[in-house]
Amino acid sequence: MSIKTGDRMPEGKFGVMGANGPESITTDSLFKGRRVVLFSVPGAFTPTCSAKHLPGFVEHADALKSKGVDTIACIAVNDTFVMDAWGKSAACGDKVMMLADGNAEYTKKLGLELDASGFGMGTRGQRFSLIVNDGVVEQVNIEGPGEFKVSSAEHALSQL
Repeated sequence: MSIKTGDRMPEGKFGVMGANGPESITTDSLFKGRRVVLFSVPGAFTPTCSAKHLPGFVEHADALKSKGVDTIACIAVNDTFVMDAWGKSAACGDKVMMLADGNAEYTKKLGLELDASGFGMGTRGQRFSLIVNDGVVEQVNIEGPGEFKVSSAEHALSQL
């Protein structure tokens, strides 16, 4: 069963790149007392993710933050090194936090995993976005297969 509006975000942790290498960040430190837009992509450096999804959040970061968003975070079932490299190549800077969920543990807790083994990618995350306020889900936006509409930065802006 997937996460829904009104649910509390499950406990977990993500990999992030720190100044001295890979580190972890807990869901408590990410969500507690903050409004967060969390969006998921099936994979770093994949076509739609790299051409539209991540760039849209980078482009609209200031507008999202002006509407009360404290943090914009991208999650993918990739390792910390890949997420860091992708964030750098997309010029994320401090606009979008890049979260690694290498074993899909958190994505599975959300109930939003995707079997992409037919594409040689194993278990991945569905394309989605969540608006979370102090650990409670305000909005859930899950894309249909092959679509890119409701998980976009523009759609998140329209929901704030």
